[in-house]
Amino acid sequence: MVRQKEALTGRQKAAILLISLGPDVSAQVYQHLTEEEIERLTLEISSVKKVDSSLKEDVLDQFHQIALAQDYITQGGINYAKTILEKALGQNEATNIINRLTSSLQVKPFDFARKAEPSQILNFIQNEHPQTIALILSYLDAEQAGQILSNLPQEMQADVAKRIALMDSTSPEIIYEVESILERKLSTTVTHDYTQTGGIQAVVEVLNGVDRSTERTILDALEIQDPELAEEIKKRMFVFEDIVTLDNRAIQRVIREVENDDLRLSLKVSSEEVKDIVFNNMSTRMAETFKEEMEFMGPVRLRDVEEAQTRIVAAIRRLEEVGEIIIARGGGDDIIV
Repeated sequence: MVRQKEALTGRQKAAILLISLGPDVSAQVYQHLTEEEIERLTLEISSVKKVDSSLKEDVLDQFHQIALAQDYITQGGINYAKTILEKALGQNEATNIINRLTSSLQVKPFDFARKAEPSQILNFIQNEHPQTIALILSYLDAEQAGQILSNLPQEMQADVAKRIALMDSTSPEIIYEVESILERKLSTTVTHDYTQTGGIQAVVEVLNGVDRSTERTILDALEIQDPELAEEIKKRMFVFEDIVTLDNRAIQRVIREVENDDLRLSLKVSSEEVKDIVFNNMSTRMAETFKEEMEFMGPVRLRDVEEAQTRIVAAIRRLEEVGEIIIARGGGDDIIV
């Protein structure tokens, strides 16, 4: 039996950790894993006959240290985490923990930027080359990136979106160079591995965070520049009018989830097809009340309608993320049988 934690693989350590934590906690951990991860980890656990007590303590201690380090990173970034750990454990051990964390948990570059206000980042990068902006946005949270993209010059938005979509892997040297540009105002972090970034899904997530006007402007421009790319992006996106693709159960769930005021505003300028499918999923009394209130609304600002539709789409995406509804997308993976 292996008795030194340094000689164990990550999966072996995970198996020992779950054995040590007991079945109840392990079952909760399993809920956050993929089927493949569960299968591999279960196989590893089944191969463990006996865990040496000192080894178990070593693995638990290492997990505790990494969990603390991750918490420190969340609070103030890698430099902050390293400073705290050095005070507690010494420089060498702190460095070892940070290195293990960045490799095993894949701490992403630009971690510092994800804690900054979008306006701060925008002020600093708006005059950079579109490729530099695309690289930075692809590492930010989708909501942050969407706000920044919305406020870039209109003639630059589609170019940046296209560069994000077509971006593949980026070398650590380039990432480090771009991070250094932001170092004067924000803290910095470094990765030592080639990191997958960008891609069509990345730009879809960014566009999901922008306002409807910006979304349409970018997609219209992309349809001219690269029709195939624009079509692929649109396949993966969900806009308010796509509510007609949801099944009745999903539409009823959406109606319960969203604010009535937002739904009335959104339906005010919707197609008859959208109105019909929504009203058909309401009670007769509710549908009649909605129609009467919409008639007495009078003229409404397009901006207010778009904001209401954006909130409804966000609610639909949240429901999809938690598995309460299913959005049919391009390809066969989402076919329900």
